[in-house]
Amino acid sequence: MNTTEKVIREQFPFWEKARGANSATARQDVLVYVGCGTSYYLAMSLAAYANRAGRRAIAVPGAEWLNRPSYFWSDWKNTHVVAISRSGETTETVAAAKNSRENGAFVTALTVEADSTLAKNSDSVVTSPTHAEEGIVMTASASLMLLLGLQMVGSEIPASIVASAQTLAEKLDEVLDYEVLDRGHFVFLGGGPLFGIASEGALKLLEMSQVMTQPFHPLEYRHGPISLVDAKTAAVMLYSTDQKDAEMKLVEELREKGAFVIGIGGPGDIELAVDFDLSLAGLALLPALQILGERVAQSRGIDTVQPRHLTKVVKLA
Repeated sequence: MNTTEKVIREQFPFWEKARGANSATARQDVLVYVGCGTSYYLAMSLAAYANRAGRRAIAVPGAEWLNRPSYFWSDWKNTHVVAISRSGETTETVAAAKNSRENGAFVTALTVEADSTLAKNSDSVVTSPTHAEEGIVMTASASLMLLLGLQMVGSEIPASIVASAQTLAEKLDEVLDYEVLDRGHFVFLGGGPLFGIASEGALKLLEMSQVMTQPFHPLEYRHGPISLVDAKTAAVMLYSTDQKDAEMKLVEELREKGAFVIGIGGPGDIELAVDFDLSLAGLALLPALQILGERVAQSRGIDTVQPRHLTKVVKLA
């Protein structure tokens, strides 16, 4: 077991420490979630959950919010920017936070590094420590920041969801075999708040294994991208409780076209039952998707401790 897998498997005690933290925000400003890479995909999911909770929220990549914020939102004084960064040192995110404060927005740092540059340049900080051995690939820290972000908008994280996430990751790991691991094209499908999670699953597998991946909203997949499906395709369907019937029909179509389907929460060549609903599914799914990325990498002899071309912190000159 390498360090990446070790951190994935040992992340759950850190969830328990962060669960119930008093991080809920009473501010009623428009929430702008800002981040880069994994942090941006967490932002997408958190914005969807915030809107569902009755807030107004959007997600914007760090560089876009820094360089052209008016294309997304222009009322700085009624804006609460939640800047997401594992290290708190990501160049675009730190600069976006500084620029937001200078223009009158309230800024919260969502990070696992309480003494980071981002934390020092924010009005408030939501933080909890992550696994000390986490390396370049974001795994435990990504789950932890999503958990903290959910609590910010009033979501309760029950102890059962921690156990559910761990069990789901273990069950997926038990059934992964050559039939799926050898595929050369992976598609991740998730709707609503799960699109950000599907995007993160795709990014995780891509950066860990160097295999081509794509994320889509499920019913959008028929509108062109489905033309790439063949016997080399694996699809990961993150079923939604509110759109399951339509997603099941899409899965049938994908299987007819030669794809191998992992169904999480519904039918597939691999079927994994879940005991949670859409309101907490994003958090519960992440560890399983992290394990999938690690196993695909291992099947190709790739060491995820040192993924090609990647660094733990992206700093731009």
